[in-house]
Amino acid sequence: MAAGINAKHGLLAGKTSLCRGIQSRILGSKDSLRRVAVVQSVRAAASATVDSQHNEKFCLDLVRSRDFDGFVCSLLLPEEARRSSLALRALNVELAQVKDSISQKTIGLMRMQFWKTAIDEIYRDEPPNQPVSAELWRAVRKHYLTKRWLLRIITEREKDLDDRAYRNLQELELYSENTQSSLMYLLLECLGLKDVHADHAASHIGKAQGIVTCLRATPYHSSRRKVYLPMDVCMLHGASQEDFIRGSREQNIRDVVYDIASQAHVHLQHARSFSHSVPAAAAPAFLQTVVLEDYLERVRRADFDVFHPSLQNRNPLLPIQLYIRSWKKTY
Repeated sequence: MAAGINAKHGLLAGKTSLCRGIQSRILGSKDSLRRVAVVQSVRAAASATVDSQHNEKFCLDLVRSRDFDGFVCSLLLPEEARRSSLALRALNVELAQVKDSISQKTIGLMRMQFWKTAIDEIYRDEPPNQPVSAELWRAVRKHYLTKRWLLRIITEREKDLDDRAYRNLQELELYSENTQSSLMYLLLECLGLKDVHADHAASHIGKAQGIVTCLRATPYHSSRRKVYLPMDVCMLHGASQEDFIRGSREQNIRDVVYDIASQAHVHLQHARSFSHSVPAAAAPAFLQTVVLEDYLERVRRADFDVFHPSLQNRNPLLPIQLYIRSWKKTY
């Protein structure tokens, strides 16, 4: 009987040992799964960080190579707005490049539609797997950027694919308002500002920037046998598109440049006329005024000869001037 009891005890002990072994294996398996899950989570986070850094660098390099003035202005913004500003400027560069890089309008329309769809997807938290889109999504989530301004920039760039000269100065101003001014409204939002006086200043500065950009690009466009300067001003002074294509430096060409540059100057002055009503925190968004007044002053010194060699080179002192203006917190 003792032998029977010992046998039963041994059997029970064996079962207990087996159960413990199975339990330890199950627990060990769970621990392994947890470790795998943790490793995967860490890898996913590291991958997301690498992607984020790649997207940021992509936008930074794009803006630095295609819009150096805007690049320097972005670097001088407060840190919390800097990365978002570069994302917005990168979008602006992408859209601006479409017109010069296509041979058929249909291709341009397709690319513009891509960006319209991308903006819709960004606001649904489903951004396309593209660096600029990813950075825009980050900026939208961080600053609650207004969708209307982004779509207005794209829509106006799309209209501009028609590849014709502006009919008059007002048409150029409208284009500038819908593109450059809209970009400034978004920069103000990156700074956490929604102020009617700041928006009013941004409207005029954006118009001035659009006009100056049109003037600055005239030698480049003329070399490609294209002229976009307002036709009404050209007709007023008897200047033909062929005169610009030939790079004429006659007085009537200078008169056209004078009239257009003067309008840009008027917008700058108007924006500054109510600067006392604009919050000081908005000044960083308006650093572009330094770039504009620099060009207007240089074109004045060149006697409004838009083809003068001195205007084809960037002012090496401009970054210093921008830094001083940002330090003064004025525009």
